[in-house]
Amino acid sequence: MMRTPSLEQLISQRVLGTYDGPNAGPTYVVMGGIHGNEPAGALAARAVLDELARSSLPLRGRFIGLVGNRAALSQGRRYVETDLNRGWRPEDIERLMAADPATDGPEDAERRDLISMFNELESQSDEPLAFFDLHTTSAPSAPFACASDTLRNRRVIFSLGVPVILGLEESLDGSVMGFLSDRGHVACAVEGGQHDAPLTRVLLEVAIWRWLVASGAIDAKDIPDFEARSIKLQATAIALPPVVEVRYRHGIKPGDEFVMNEGWESFDRVEEGERLARDKRGEIRSPFTGLMLMPLYQSQGDDGFFIISHVPRWRIVLSRWMRKMRVERWLAFLPGIHRHDERDDVLVVDAKRAGPRLELLLFAFGYRRREPGDGVVVFSRRRPWFLGRAEPMSSNEGL
Repeated sequence: MMRTPSLEQLISQRVLGTYDGPNAGPTYVVMGGIHGNEPAGALAARAVLDELARSSLPLRGRFIGLVGNRAALSQGRRYVETDLNRGWRPEDIERLMAADPATDGPEDAERRDLISMFNELESQSDEPLAFFDLHTTSAPSAPFACASDTLRNRRVIFSLGVPVILGLEESLDGSVMGFLSDRGHVACAVEGGQHDAPLTRVLLEVAIWRWLVASGAIDAKDIPDFEARSIKLQATAIALPPVVEVRYRHGIKPGDEFVMNEGWESFDRVEEGERLARDKRGEIRSPFTGLMLMPLYQSQGDDGFFIISHVPRWRIVLSRWMRKMRVERWLAFLPGIHRHDERDDVLVVDAKRAGPRLELLLFAFGYRRREPGDGVVVFSRRRPWFLGRAEPMSSNEGL
Protein backbone atom coordinates (compact mmCIF):
# COMPACT_ATOMS: atom_id res chain seq x y z
CA MET A 1 0.00 0.00 0.00
CA MET A 2 1.30 3.46 -0.92
CA ARG A 3 1.79 5.67 2.14
CA THR A 4 0.40 9.20 2.09
CA PRO A 5 3.29 11.69 2.24
CA SER A 6 3.40 13.99 5.24
CA LEU A 7 2.87 17.71 4.78
CA GLU A 8 6.55 18.25 5.58
CA GLN A 9 7.51 15.98 2.71
CA LEU A 10 5.09 17.72 0.35
CA ILE A 11 6.38 21.24 0.97
CA SER A 12 10.05 20.33 0.58
CA GLN A 13 9.82 21.38 -3.08
CA ARG A 14 7.53 23.49 -5.31
CA VAL A 15 6.43 20.70 -7.65
CA LEU A 16 4.36 17.98 -6.00
CA GLY A 17 4.76 15.80 -9.06
CA THR A 18 4.14 15.51 -12.79
CA TYR A 19 2.16 12.96 -14.78
CA ASP A 20 2.42 12.83 -18.58
CA GLY A 21 -0.52 11.08 -20.16
CA PRO A 22 -0.16 8.83 -23.20
CA ASN A 23 -2.07 11.28 -25.40
CA ALA A 24 -1.26 14.85 -26.42
CA GLY A 25 -3.13 17.70 -24.77
CA PRO A 26 -2.87 20.84 -22.66
CA THR A 27 -1.02 21.26 -19.39
CA TYR A 28 -3.27 20.93 -16.34
CA VAL A 29 -1.93 22.72 -13.27
CA VAL A 30 -3.37 22.13 -9.79
CA MET A 31 -2.12 24.24 -6.90
CA GLY A 32 -2.84 23.76 -3.22
CA GLY A 33 -1.76 25.69 -0.18
CA ILE A 34 -1.41 29.23 -1.51
CA HIS A 35 -2.66 29.99 2.00
CA GLY A 36 -0.56 28.21 4.58
CA ASN A 37 -3.44 27.23 6.85
CA GLU A 38 -5.11 25.39 3.94
CA PRO A 39 -2.99 22.24 3.43
CA ALA A 40 -5.85 20.03 2.22
CA GLY A 41 -5.44 21.15 -1.40
CA ALA A 42 -1.79 20.09 -1.62
CA LEU A 43 -2.62 16.74 -0.02
CA ALA A 44 -5.50 16.20 -2.47
CA ALA A 45 -3.34 17.06 -5.50
CA ARG A 46 -0.67 14.61 -4.35
CA ALA A 47 -3.30 11.87 -3.92
CA VAL A 48 -4.57 12.40 -7.48
CA LEU A 49 -1.01 12.31 -8.84
CA ASP A 50 -0.42 9.02 -7.07
CA GLU A 51 -3.59 7.49 -8.50
CA LEU A 52 -2.86 8.70 -12.03
CA ALA A 53 0.56 7.01 -11.89
CA ARG A 54 -0.58 3.88 -10.06
CA SER A 55 -3.41 3.18 -12.52
CA SER A 56 -1.65 4.55 -15.64
CA LEU A 57 -4.78 6.51 -16.51
CA PRO A 58 -5.15 7.73 -20.13
CA LEU A 59 -4.80 11.45 -19.55
CA ARG A 60 -4.75 13.73 -22.59
CA GLY A 61 -1.92 16.09 -21.77
CA ARG A 62 0.18 16.76 -18.69
CA PHE A 63 -0.84 17.06 -15.02
CA ILE A 64 1.32 19.09 -12.64
CA GLY A 65 0.76 19.60 -8.92
CA LEU A 66 2.19 22.72 -7.28
CA VAL A 67 2.57 23.84 -3.68
CA GLY A 68 1.67 27.49 -3.06
CA ASN A 69 3.05 29.21 0.03
CA ARG A 70 5.61 26.75 1.36
CA ALA A 71 6.91 29.15 4.01
CA ALA A 72 3.42 29.71 5.46
CA LEU A 73 2.49 26.01 5.19
CA SER A 74 5.49 25.13 7.34
CA GLN A 75 4.11 27.46 10.03
CA GLY A 76 0.42 26.62 9.60
CA ARG A 77 -0.43 30.29 8.99
CA ARG A 78 -2.41 31.92 6.17
CA TYR A 79 0.72 33.91 5.33
CA VAL A 80 4.00 34.96 6.93
CA GLU A 81 4.05 38.68 6.05
CA THR A 82 1.61 39.28 3.19
CA ASP A 83 -1.18 37.32 1.48
CA LEU A 84 0.33 35.33 -1.40
CA ASN A 85 -3.06 35.33 -3.14
CA ARG A 86 -2.87 39.10 -3.51
CA GLY A 87 -0.22 41.21 -5.24
CA TRP A 88 -0.61 39.65 -8.71
CA ARG A 89 -1.71 42.83 -10.51
CA PRO A 90 0.52 43.86 -13.45
CA GLU A 91 1.99 46.78 -11.51
CA ASP A 92 2.75 44.48 -8.55
CA ILE A 93 4.54 41.98 -10.79
CA GLU A 94 6.49 44.72 -12.55
CA ARG A 95 7.62 46.15 -9.23
CA LEU A 96 8.63 42.74 -7.89
CA MET A 97 10.63 41.73 -10.97
CA ALA A 98 12.46 45.07 -10.96
CA ALA A 99 13.50 44.65 -7.32
CA ASP A 100 16.63 42.93 -6.01
CA PRO A 101 15.72 39.34 -5.00
CA ALA A 102 17.95 39.79 -1.96
CA THR A 103 15.35 42.22 -0.57
CA ASP A 104 12.41 39.80 -1.02
CA GLY A 105 10.16 39.05 1.92
CA PRO A 106 8.86 35.46 2.34
CA GLU A 107 5.86 35.92 0.04
CA ASP A 108 7.89 37.94 -2.49
CA ALA A 109 10.25 34.98 -2.87
CA GLU A 110 7.32 32.56 -3.24
CA ARG A 111 5.65 34.78 -5.85
CA ARG A 112 8.89 35.23 -7.80
CA ASP A 113 9.36 31.45 -7.94
CA LEU A 114 5.76 30.86 -9.04
CA ILE A 115 6.05 33.48 -11.78
CA SER A 116 9.13 31.69 -13.09
CA MET A 117 7.21 28.40 -13.02
CA PHE A 118 4.20 29.85 -14.87
CA ASN A 119 6.45 31.48 -17.46
CA GLU A 120 8.21 28.19 -18.07
CA LEU A 121 4.95 26.26 -18.42
CA GLU A 122 3.54 28.92 -20.73
CA SER A 123 6.63 28.86 -22.96
CA GLN A 124 6.29 25.10 -23.41
CA SER A 125 2.85 25.27 -25.00
CA ASP A 126 1.14 27.26 -27.73
CA GLU A 127 -2.25 26.87 -26.04
CA PRO A 128 -3.61 28.07 -22.67
CA LEU A 129 -2.88 26.33 -19.41
CA ALA A 130 -5.77 24.88 -17.42
CA PHE A 131 -5.31 26.04 -13.83
CA PHE A 132 -7.18 24.80 -10.73
CA ASP A 133 -6.61 26.57 -7.41
CA LEU A 134 -7.63 24.63 -4.28
CA HIS A 135 -8.79 26.39 -1.11
CA THR A 136 -10.58 25.78 2.19
CA THR A 137 -12.50 28.09 4.55
CA SER A 138 -12.36 29.03 8.23
CA ALA A 139 -16.14 28.60 8.72
CA PRO A 140 -18.18 25.49 7.85
CA SER A 141 -19.14 25.56 4.19
CA ALA A 142 -20.39 23.36 1.40
CA PRO A 143 -17.85 23.23 -1.45
CA PHE A 144 -18.24 25.84 -4.18
CA ALA A 145 -16.40 26.97 -7.30
CA CYS A 146 -15.47 30.32 -8.75
CA ALA A 147 -13.68 31.68 -11.81
CA SER A 148 -13.39 34.79 -13.93
CA ASP A 149 -16.70 35.15 -15.74
CA THR A 150 -15.84 33.95 -19.25
CA LEU A 151 -17.77 31.35 -21.23
CA ARG A 152 -14.68 29.19 -21.39
CA ASN A 153 -14.42 29.13 -17.60
CA ARG A 154 -18.18 28.68 -17.21
CA ARG A 155 -18.10 25.49 -19.26
CA VAL A 156 -15.72 24.00 -16.71
CA ILE A 157 -17.07 25.25 -13.38
CA PHE A 158 -20.71 24.58 -14.27
CA SER A 159 -19.76 20.90 -14.66
CA LEU A 160 -18.22 20.45 -11.21
CA GLY A 161 -21.51 19.68 -9.46
CA VAL A 162 -21.15 22.39 -6.78
CA PRO A 163 -22.55 25.93 -6.48
CA VAL A 164 -20.79 28.46 -8.71
CA ILE A 165 -20.00 31.94 -7.38
CA LEU A 166 -19.82 34.53 -10.15
CA GLY A 167 -18.02 37.78 -9.41
CA LEU A 168 -16.01 36.45 -6.47
CA GLU A 169 -12.71 36.32 -8.33
CA GLU A 170 -13.26 39.82 -9.74
CA SER A 171 -13.90 41.20 -6.24
CA LEU A 172 -10.50 40.00 -4.99
CA ASP A 173 -7.74 42.44 -5.80
CA GLY A 174 -4.67 40.84 -7.34
CA SER A 175 -5.34 37.09 -7.01
CA VAL A 176 -3.19 34.51 -8.78
CA MET A 177 -6.28 33.27 -10.61
CA GLY A 178 -6.89 36.80 -11.89
CA PHE A 179 -3.28 37.04 -13.06
CA LEU A 180 -3.59 33.83 -15.07
CA SER A 181 -7.06 34.72 -16.35
CA ASP A 182 -5.73 38.05 -17.61
CA ARG A 183 -3.16 36.10 -19.61
CA GLY A 184 -5.99 34.14 -21.21
CA HIS A 185 -5.53 30.85 -19.36
CA VAL A 186 -8.52 28.79 -18.23
CA ALA A 187 -8.37 29.38 -14.49
CA CYS A 188 -10.83 28.43 -11.78
CA ALA A 189 -10.86 27.58 -8.09
CA VAL A 190 -12.79 25.47 -5.64
CA GLU A 191 -13.31 25.90 -1.91
CA GLY A 192 -13.55 22.39 -0.49
CA GLY A 193 -14.95 23.02 2.99
CA GLN A 194 -13.63 23.91 6.42
CA HIS A 195 -9.83 23.83 6.84
CA ASP A 196 -9.51 20.84 9.16
CA ALA A 197 -12.74 18.94 8.49
CA PRO A 198 -11.86 15.28 7.73
CA LEU A 199 -14.03 15.22 4.60
CA THR A 200 -12.50 18.33 3.03
CA ARG A 201 -9.46 16.65 1.45
CA VAL A 202 -11.66 13.88 0.04
CA LEU A 203 -14.02 16.40 -1.54
CA LEU A 204 -11.10 18.30 -3.05
CA GLU A 205 -9.82 15.07 -4.63
CA VAL A 206 -13.25 14.50 -6.18
CA ALA A 207 -13.29 18.12 -7.40
CA ILE A 208 -9.96 17.57 -9.17
CA TRP A 209 -11.28 14.47 -10.96
CA ARG A 210 -14.44 16.27 -12.03
CA TRP A 211 -12.38 19.26 -13.18
CA LEU A 212 -10.20 16.97 -15.33
CA VAL A 213 -13.31 15.44 -16.91
CA ALA A 214 -14.96 18.84 -17.45
CA SER A 215 -11.74 20.15 -19.03
CA GLY A 216 -11.54 17.24 -21.48
CA ALA A 217 -8.38 15.77 -19.95
CA ILE A 218 -9.85 12.34 -19.31
CA ASP A 219 -13.12 10.46 -19.79
CA ALA A 220 -15.23 9.73 -16.73
CA LYS A 221 -15.36 6.02 -17.62
CA ASP A 222 -11.58 5.77 -17.25
CA ILE A 223 -11.57 6.97 -13.63
CA PRO A 224 -12.17 4.22 -11.04
CA ASP A 225 -15.44 4.71 -9.11
CA PHE A 226 -15.98 8.12 -10.69
CA GLU A 227 -19.75 8.18 -10.21
CA ALA A 228 -19.59 6.97 -6.61
CA ARG A 229 -17.00 9.62 -5.81
CA SER A 230 -19.01 12.33 -7.54
CA ILE A 231 -22.05 11.57 -5.41
CA LYS A 232 -20.09 12.60 -2.29
CA LEU A 233 -19.40 16.02 -3.76
CA GLN A 234 -22.79 16.57 -5.36
CA ALA A 235 -24.57 15.61 -2.12
CA THR A 236 -23.09 18.69 -0.46
CA ALA A 237 -24.94 20.94 -2.93
CA ILE A 238 -28.45 19.59 -2.33
CA ALA A 239 -30.91 22.47 -1.76
CA LEU A 240 -28.26 25.09 -2.59
CA PRO A 241 -28.65 27.46 -5.57
CA PRO A 242 -26.53 26.27 -8.53
CA VAL A 243 -25.34 29.78 -9.46
CA VAL A 244 -25.00 32.88 -7.31
CA GLU A 245 -23.18 36.18 -7.69
CA VAL A 246 -21.38 38.48 -5.28
CA ARG A 247 -23.38 41.59 -4.41
CA TYR A 248 -21.26 42.84 -1.51
CA ARG A 249 -17.79 42.33 -0.04
CA HIS A 250 -16.95 43.58 3.43
CA GLY A 251 -13.25 44.35 3.26
CA ILE A 252 -11.26 44.84 6.43
CA LYS A 253 -7.99 46.64 7.16
CA PRO A 254 -5.39 46.25 9.90
CA GLY A 255 -6.59 47.99 13.03
CA ASP A 256 -10.31 47.57 12.24
CA GLU A 257 -10.70 45.12 15.15
CA PHE A 258 -13.14 43.10 13.05
CA VAL A 259 -14.99 40.30 14.85
CA MET A 260 -17.54 38.12 13.06
CA ASN A 261 -20.61 37.20 15.10
CA GLU A 262 -20.58 33.53 16.03
CA GLY A 263 -22.58 30.85 14.26
CA TRP A 264 -22.50 31.93 10.61
CA GLU A 265 -21.83 29.42 7.84
CA SER A 266 -21.57 29.90 4.10
CA PHE A 267 -24.98 29.86 2.35
CA ASP A 268 -26.88 30.85 5.52
CA ARG A 269 -29.70 33.27 4.71
CA VAL A 270 -29.05 36.90 5.65
CA GLU A 271 -31.72 39.59 6.00
CA GLU A 272 -31.16 43.25 5.13
CA GLY A 273 -30.13 45.09 8.28
CA GLU A 274 -29.25 41.93 10.20
CA ARG A 275 -26.30 42.17 12.59
CA LEU A 276 -23.37 40.19 11.22
CA ALA A 277 -20.19 41.43 12.85
CA ARG A 278 -18.61 44.34 14.71
CA ASP A 279 -15.46 46.41 14.58
CA LYS A 280 -14.06 49.46 16.36
CA ARG A 281 -16.73 51.63 14.72
CA GLY A 282 -19.61 49.51 16.02
CA GLU A 283 -22.06 46.96 14.63
CA ILE A 284 -21.90 45.81 11.02
CA ARG A 285 -25.23 45.03 9.40
CA SER A 286 -26.06 43.43 6.09
CA PRO A 287 -26.76 45.92 3.29
CA PHE A 288 -28.78 43.32 1.37
CA THR A 289 -30.98 40.30 1.81
CA GLY A 290 -29.11 37.31 0.42
CA LEU A 291 -26.81 34.50 1.47
CA MET A 292 -23.67 34.57 3.60
CA LEU A 293 -20.37 33.54 2.06
CA MET A 294 -17.03 32.90 3.78
CA PRO A 295 -17.49 34.61 7.15
CA LEU A 296 -14.03 35.22 8.62
CA TYR A 297 -13.17 33.23 11.74
CA GLN A 298 -9.39 33.47 11.66
CA SER A 299 -6.93 36.15 12.65
CA GLN A 300 -5.47 36.78 9.17
CA GLY A 301 -7.31 37.89 6.04
CA ASP A 302 -8.82 41.03 4.53
CA ASP A 303 -12.25 39.68 3.55
CA GLY A 304 -14.68 39.87 6.46
CA PHE A 305 -17.56 38.26 4.58
CA PHE A 306 -19.45 38.35 1.29
CA ILE A 307 -23.18 38.62 0.57
CA ILE A 308 -24.33 36.65 -2.48
CA SER A 309 -27.63 36.30 -4.32
CA HIS A 310 -29.17 33.67 -6.57
CA VAL A 311 -28.78 34.04 -10.34
CA PRO A 312 -31.83 32.60 -12.15
CA ARG A 313 -31.23 30.21 -15.00
CA TRP A 314 -32.77 32.54 -17.59
CA ARG A 315 -30.04 35.11 -16.91
CA ILE A 316 -27.34 32.48 -17.45
CA VAL A 317 -28.89 31.35 -20.75
CA LEU A 318 -29.48 34.92 -21.96
CA SER A 319 -25.95 35.95 -21.01
CA ARG A 320 -24.46 33.06 -22.97
CA TRP A 321 -26.55 33.86 -26.05
CA MET A 322 -25.71 37.59 -25.94
CA ARG A 323 -22.00 36.88 -25.68
CA LYS A 324 -22.01 34.41 -28.54
CA MET A 325 -23.94 36.91 -30.66
CA ARG A 326 -21.45 39.59 -29.58
CA VAL A 327 -24.25 41.93 -28.56
CA GLU A 328 -21.72 43.65 -26.28
CA ARG A 329 -20.38 45.51 -29.35
CA TRP A 330 -23.37 47.83 -28.95
CA LEU A 331 -22.81 48.67 -25.28
CA ALA A 332 -20.68 51.70 -26.15
CA PHE A 333 -23.66 53.21 -28.00
CA LEU A 334 -25.72 53.42 -24.80
CA PRO A 335 -25.93 56.90 -23.21
CA GLY A 336 -23.15 57.59 -20.74
CA ILE A 337 -20.97 54.63 -21.79
CA HIS A 338 -17.80 54.60 -23.86
CA ARG A 339 -14.91 52.20 -24.34
CA HIS A 340 -11.55 52.92 -22.82
CA ASP A 341 -9.22 54.65 -25.27
CA GLU A 342 -6.55 51.94 -25.01
CA ARG A 343 -8.29 48.76 -23.77
CA ASP A 344 -11.26 47.11 -25.45
CA ASP A 345 -11.96 45.05 -22.30
CA VAL A 346 -12.79 48.19 -20.27
CA LEU A 347 -15.95 50.33 -20.30
CA VAL A 348 -16.15 53.80 -18.75
CA VAL A 349 -19.60 54.69 -17.41
CA ASP A 350 -20.94 58.03 -16.22
CA ALA A 351 -21.33 57.58 -12.44
CA LYS A 352 -24.87 59.00 -12.56
CA ARG A 353 -25.95 56.17 -14.87
CA ALA A 354 -24.12 53.32 -13.10
CA GLY A 355 -27.18 52.01 -11.26
CA PRO A 356 -28.18 48.42 -10.37
CA ARG A 357 -29.94 47.73 -13.69
CA LEU A 358 -27.00 48.80 -15.82
CA GLU A 359 -24.67 46.90 -13.50
CA LEU A 360 -26.64 43.68 -14.05
CA LEU A 361 -26.51 44.25 -17.82
CA LEU A 362 -22.74 44.66 -17.72
CA PHE A 363 -22.44 41.57 -15.49
CA ALA A 364 -24.13 39.59 -18.28
CA PHE A 365 -21.17 40.34 -20.55
CA GLY A 366 -18.56 39.58 -17.90
CA TYR A 367 -17.83 43.19 -16.92
CA ARG A 368 -17.73 42.44 -13.20
CA ARG A 369 -14.75 44.42 -11.93
CA ARG A 370 -16.07 47.78 -10.75
CA GLU A 371 -13.74 50.65 -9.82
CA PRO A 372 -14.82 54.25 -9.12
CA GLY A 373 -13.11 57.14 -10.91
CA ASP A 374 -13.52 60.89 -11.15
CA GLY A 375 -17.22 61.16 -11.97
CA VAL A 376 -17.15 57.79 -13.72
CA VAL A 377 -17.22 54.08 -12.89
CA VAL A 378 -14.82 51.78 -14.71
CA PHE A 379 -16.07 48.27 -15.50
CA SER A 380 -13.65 45.67 -16.83
CA ARG A 381 -13.68 42.01 -17.79
CA ARG A 382 -11.00 39.36 -18.22
CA ARG A 383 -9.25 39.16 -21.57
CA PRO A 384 -10.47 36.20 -23.65
CA TRP A 385 -7.26 35.42 -25.54
CA PHE A 386 -3.99 33.75 -24.57
CA LEU A 387 -1.21 36.33 -24.38
CA GLY A 388 1.44 33.66 -24.80
CA ARG A 389 0.32 32.96 -28.37
CA ALA A 390 1.99 34.48 -31.40
CA GLU A 391 -1.49 35.54 -32.52
CA PRO A 392 -4.49 36.30 -30.28
CA MET A 393 -7.45 33.97 -30.32
CA SER A 394 -10.54 35.10 -32.22
CA SER A 395 -12.27 37.96 -30.46
CA ASN A 396 -15.37 36.01 -29.42
CA GLU A 397 -13.58 32.90 -28.13
CA GLY A 398 -14.08 32.60 -24.39
CA LEU A 399 -16.25 35.71 -24.05
